[in-house]
Amino acid sequence: PILLQGHERSITQIKYNREGDLLFTVAKDPIVNVWYSVNGERLGTYNGHTGAVWCVDADWDTRHVLTGSADNSCRLWDCETGKQLALVKTSSAVRTCGFDFGGNIIMFSTDKQMGYQCFVSFFDLRDPSQIENNEPYMKIPCSDSKITSAVWGPLGEFIIAGHESGELNQFSAKSGEQLSNIKEHTKQINDIQTSRDMTMFITASKDNTAKLFDCTTLEHLKTFRTERPVNSAALSPIFDHVVLGGGQEAMDVTTTSTRIGKFEARFFHLAFEEEFGRVKGHFGPINSVAFHPDGKSYSSGGEDGYVRIHYFDPQYFEFEFEA
Repeated sequence: PILLQGHERSITQIKYNREGDLLFTVAKDPIVNVWYSVNGERLGTYNGHTGAVWCVDADWDTRHVLTGSADNSCRLWDCETGKQLALVKTSSAVRTCGFDFGGNIIMFSTDKQMGYQCFVSFFDLRDPSQIENNEPYMKIPCSDSKITSAVWGPLGEFIIAGHESGELNQFSAKSGEQLSNIKEHTKQINDIQTSRDMTMFITASKDNTAKLFDCTTLEHLKTFRTERPVNSAALSPIFDHVVLGGGQEAMDVTTTSTRIGKFEARFFHLAFEEEFGRVKGHFGPINSVAFHPDGKSYSSGGEDGYVRIHYFDPQYFEFEFEA
């Protein structure tokens, strides 16, 4: 694998742009890195945050990058120059962020902490006054349990939010109303990622499972079970394959050897829910996994601060097409 060493603290999220030529990585340090995914060369950094960066997203044509941080800010960057274009100050840490399909609307959620409620805010970038006055066109309060992961649904009509309690919600991006609500997980949802065509999404949870859902109806389709908390899960864009990353809680890691720690990336078959492969490498739990948009490689970011890009063997493709 290609090893990317650009962070001093544990990785919080990794994300490919739509074409897959760039890989964005953020960690519990203030640095936002962007790499060439083909050879692992670092293209540059986005400097400005002063706290841990929890989330990152790039828009459809990779012009802008969005980051959310524990320094109580969400920032918009010019992807090419690394210049900061906008800064939205919040009252608590920004946990999740994302561009809608057109790249015009951003959403981010803030943590429930220091007496502040958890909110999801929506800004329209075509109206500069919203950012200047720090007035989102819509703000949805989440009083019950804080949002730990959120993604846009197909066509940017709604967002799908996963909560600390294990609940999943759909919020309309137009009206802000809650469209549907289900609870399939028993513990916190750590990660949500959609399929390439946005028809399905997969959740990763502390209850040791990853689950597949329908994006529009939130119907629960499949469950992938492990014996450790799942921190991240991704769907292959070309095969019926799922990769899960996880491991025991970071604070318990020192008490076990790496062999027992179960820090492998684990591959499951989407339809049969069966595990068919594992990839070792990290010295701690895997916090974020992502498939390359062409499906020929995947990356994982770990508690050890490293990002590893793995290319699949040619046999992997032959095997699947024969199967």
